[in-house]
Amino acid sequence: MTNIGNALGRGDFDVIASWVQPGERVLDLGCGDGSLLKLLIESRGARGYGIELENAATLAALKNGINVIQSNLEQGLAGFGDRTFDHVVLSRTLQTVRHTEKILGEMLRVGREAVISFPNFAYWKNRMAVMAGRMPVSEDLPYEWFDTPNLRFFTILDFEALCQKMSLAIRDRQVLDDAGSLVTEEHNFLGSVAVFRLGRD
Repeated sequence: MTNIGNALGRGDFDVIASWVQPGERVLDLGCGDGSLLKLLIESRGARGYGIELENAATLAALKNGINVIQSNLEQGLAGFGDRTFDHVVLSRTLQTVRHTEKILGEMLRVGREAVISFPNFAYWKNRMAVMAGRMPVSEDLPYEWFDTPNLRFFTILDFEALCQKMSLAIRDRQVLDDAGSLVTEEHNFLGSVAVFRLGRD
Protein backbone atom coordinates (compact mmCIF):
# COMPACT_ATOMS: atom_id res chain seq x y z
CA MET A 1 0.00 0.00 0.00
CA THR A 2 1.36 3.42 -0.94
CA ASN A 3 1.49 6.37 1.43
CA ILE A 4 0.08 8.99 -0.93
CA GLY A 5 -3.12 9.31 1.07
CA ASN A 6 -1.19 9.70 4.30
CA ALA A 7 0.70 12.59 2.70
CA LEU A 8 -2.73 14.17 2.16
CA GLY A 9 -3.68 13.41 5.76
CA ARG A 10 -6.05 10.65 4.62
CA GLY A 11 -4.86 7.12 5.34
CA ASP A 12 -8.22 5.77 4.17
CA PHE A 13 -7.36 7.01 0.65
CA ASP A 14 -4.50 4.48 0.49
CA VAL A 15 -6.81 1.64 1.48
CA ILE A 16 -9.39 2.67 -1.12
CA ALA A 17 -6.71 3.01 -3.81
CA SER A 18 -5.45 -0.51 -3.06
CA TRP A 19 -8.91 -1.89 -3.91
CA VAL A 20 -9.19 -0.12 -7.29
CA GLN A 21 -7.70 -1.92 -10.28
CA PRO A 22 -6.23 -0.03 -13.26
CA GLY A 23 -8.89 1.35 -15.57
CA GLU A 24 -11.85 0.66 -13.29
CA ARG A 25 -14.80 3.04 -13.16
CA VAL A 26 -15.32 4.94 -9.91
CA LEU A 27 -18.12 7.20 -8.66
CA ASP A 28 -17.11 9.30 -5.63
CA LEU A 29 -20.11 10.55 -3.66
CA GLY A 30 -19.54 13.74 -1.69
CA CYS A 31 -16.21 14.06 -3.46
CA GLY A 32 -15.24 17.43 -1.92
CA ASP A 33 -12.35 18.98 -3.85
CA GLY A 34 -11.80 15.75 -5.79
CA SER A 35 -8.59 14.73 -4.00
CA LEU A 36 -9.51 11.04 -3.84
CA LEU A 37 -10.55 10.81 -7.49
CA LYS A 38 -7.42 12.67 -8.53
CA LEU A 39 -5.34 10.14 -6.57
CA LEU A 40 -7.20 7.20 -8.17
CA ILE A 41 -6.83 8.63 -11.68
CA GLU A 42 -3.13 9.40 -11.28
CA SER A 43 -2.04 6.31 -9.33
CA ARG A 44 -4.49 3.65 -10.56
CA GLY A 45 -5.58 4.88 -14.00
CA ALA A 46 -9.18 4.95 -12.82
CA ARG A 47 -11.98 6.59 -14.78
CA GLY A 48 -14.55 8.38 -12.73
CA TYR A 49 -16.97 11.06 -11.70
CA GLY A 50 -17.60 12.91 -8.49
CA ILE A 51 -20.86 14.12 -6.99
CA GLU A 52 -20.75 17.13 -4.67
CA LEU A 53 -23.37 19.51 -3.28
CA GLU A 54 -21.33 22.45 -1.99
CA ASN A 55 -20.49 25.20 -4.49
CA ALA A 56 -16.94 25.86 -3.28
CA ALA A 57 -16.03 22.15 -3.24
CA THR A 58 -17.53 21.62 -6.69
CA LEU A 59 -15.41 24.46 -8.09
CA ALA A 60 -12.31 23.07 -6.34
CA ALA A 61 -12.95 19.64 -7.88
CA LEU A 62 -13.29 21.18 -11.33
CA LYS A 63 -9.99 23.01 -10.81
CA ASN A 64 -8.45 19.64 -9.90
CA GLY A 65 -9.54 18.34 -13.31
CA ILE A 66 -12.32 16.13 -11.94
CA ASN A 67 -15.57 15.42 -13.80
CA VAL A 68 -18.00 16.51 -11.08
CA ILE A 69 -21.78 16.73 -10.99
CA GLN A 70 -23.36 19.14 -8.52
CA SER A 71 -26.18 17.21 -6.88
CA ASN A 72 -27.72 16.24 -3.55
CA LEU A 73 -27.04 12.62 -2.57
CA GLU A 74 -30.26 12.52 -0.58
CA GLN A 75 -32.18 12.65 -3.86
CA GLY A 76 -30.61 9.36 -4.93
CA LEU A 77 -28.61 8.31 -7.97
CA ALA A 78 -31.47 8.03 -10.48
CA GLY A 79 -29.29 9.51 -13.24
CA PHE A 80 -27.07 6.42 -13.26
CA GLY A 81 -27.95 3.00 -14.62
CA ASP A 82 -27.48 -0.30 -12.80
CA ARG A 83 -23.85 -1.46 -12.50
CA THR A 84 -22.49 1.62 -14.28
CA PHE A 85 -19.42 1.66 -12.00
CA ASP A 86 -17.00 -0.84 -10.52
CA HIS A 87 -16.79 1.06 -7.23
CA VAL A 88 -19.05 3.67 -5.66
CA VAL A 89 -17.18 5.46 -2.88
CA LEU A 90 -18.51 7.36 0.12
CA SER A 91 -15.49 8.53 2.13
CA ARG A 92 -16.17 10.05 5.54
CA THR A 93 -19.61 11.19 4.40
CA LEU A 94 -22.04 8.47 5.56
CA GLN A 95 -22.38 10.11 8.97
CA THR A 96 -23.72 13.28 7.31
CA VAL A 97 -26.60 11.72 5.34
CA ARG A 98 -30.18 11.32 6.55
CA HIS A 99 -31.28 8.27 4.57
CA THR A 100 -28.50 5.80 5.29
CA GLU A 101 -30.11 2.61 4.01
CA LYS A 102 -31.31 4.30 0.83
CA ILE A 103 -27.81 5.59 0.04
CA LEU A 104 -26.23 2.17 0.63
CA GLY A 105 -28.84 0.51 -1.55
CA GLU A 106 -28.30 3.00 -4.35
CA MET A 107 -24.52 2.59 -4.14
CA LEU A 108 -24.88 -1.14 -4.72
CA ARG A 109 -27.39 -0.62 -7.50
CA VAL A 110 -25.14 1.60 -9.63
CA GLY A 111 -21.88 -0.04 -8.56
CA ARG A 112 -20.47 -3.55 -8.36
CA GLU A 113 -18.99 -2.64 -4.97
CA ALA A 114 -19.58 0.05 -2.38
CA VAL A 115 -16.53 1.44 -0.58
CA ILE A 116 -17.23 3.37 2.62
CA SER A 117 -14.99 5.01 5.19
CA PHE A 118 -16.20 6.65 8.38
CA PRO A 119 -14.97 7.84 11.78
CA ASN A 120 -15.51 5.28 14.54
CA PHE A 121 -17.30 6.92 17.45
CA ALA A 122 -16.24 4.03 19.73
CA TYR A 123 -12.52 4.86 19.31
CA TRP A 124 -10.93 4.93 22.75
CA LYS A 125 -10.08 8.64 22.65
CA ASN A 126 -13.71 9.44 21.80
CA ARG A 127 -14.87 7.28 24.70
CA MET A 128 -12.52 9.13 27.04
CA ALA A 129 -13.90 12.49 25.92
CA VAL A 130 -17.48 11.37 26.57
CA MET A 131 -16.48 9.94 29.95
CA ALA A 132 -15.00 13.36 30.77
CA GLY A 133 -18.38 14.87 29.98
CA ARG A 134 -17.59 16.38 26.56
CA MET A 135 -18.37 15.51 22.96
CA PRO A 136 -15.16 14.35 21.25
CA VAL A 137 -13.21 16.62 18.92
CA SER A 138 -10.35 14.98 17.04
CA GLU A 139 -8.63 14.83 13.68
CA ASP A 140 -11.26 12.38 12.46
CA LEU A 141 -14.16 14.14 14.24
CA PRO A 142 -12.93 17.72 13.86
CA TYR A 143 -16.12 19.66 14.58
CA GLU A 144 -17.62 21.01 17.77
CA TRP A 145 -21.10 19.75 18.66
CA PHE A 146 -22.69 23.05 17.60
CA ASP A 147 -21.19 23.30 14.09
CA THR A 148 -20.84 19.67 13.02
CA PRO A 149 -22.28 18.49 9.69
CA ASN A 150 -22.53 15.00 11.20
CA LEU A 151 -26.07 13.79 11.80
CA ARG A 152 -25.15 10.35 13.10
CA PHE A 153 -22.49 9.01 15.41
CA PHE A 154 -21.98 5.28 15.02
CA THR A 155 -19.39 2.59 15.61
CA ILE A 156 -17.80 -0.20 13.60
CA LEU A 157 -20.07 -2.71 15.34
CA ASP A 158 -23.13 -0.58 14.54
CA PHE A 159 -22.19 -0.46 10.86
CA GLU A 160 -21.57 -4.21 10.70
CA ALA A 161 -24.99 -4.79 12.28
CA LEU A 162 -26.59 -2.59 9.61
CA CYS A 163 -24.80 -4.54 6.87
CA GLN A 164 -26.19 -7.77 8.33
CA LYS A 165 -29.70 -6.27 8.52
CA MET A 166 -29.48 -5.21 4.85
CA SER A 167 -27.89 -8.54 3.77
CA LEU A 168 -24.79 -6.74 2.49
CA ALA A 169 -21.63 -8.81 2.10
CA ILE A 170 -18.54 -7.36 3.79
CA ARG A 171 -15.80 -8.27 1.30
CA ASP A 172 -13.02 -6.48 3.14
CA ARG A 173 -12.52 -4.23 6.14
CA GLN A 174 -9.49 -2.20 7.14
CA VAL A 175 -9.29 -0.16 10.32
CA LEU A 176 -6.83 2.67 10.96
CA ASP A 177 -5.71 4.49 14.08
CA ASP A 178 -5.45 8.27 14.21
CA ALA A 179 -1.93 8.12 12.74
CA GLY A 180 -3.20 6.22 9.69
CA SER A 181 -1.62 2.89 10.71
CA LEU A 182 -3.51 -0.39 10.32
CA VAL A 183 -5.16 -1.73 13.47
CA THR A 184 -4.94 -5.51 13.76
CA GLU A 185 -6.90 -6.17 16.97
CA GLU A 186 -9.64 -4.64 19.10
CA HIS A 187 -10.83 -2.73 16.02
CA ASN A 188 -13.86 -1.09 17.63
CA PHE A 189 -11.70 0.20 20.51
CA LEU A 190 -8.39 1.04 18.83
CA GLY A 191 -9.68 2.11 15.41
CA SER A 192 -10.27 5.77 14.62
CA VAL A 193 -11.42 5.27 11.01
CA ALA A 194 -12.90 2.20 9.33
CA VAL A 195 -12.92 1.42 5.60
CA PHE A 196 -15.36 -1.18 4.27
CA ARG A 197 -15.72 -2.85 0.91
CA LEU A 198 -19.27 -4.09 0.39
CA GLY A 199 -21.11 -6.14 -2.20
CA ARG A 200 -24.15 -8.33 -2.67
CA ASP A 201 -23.87 -12.11 -2.73
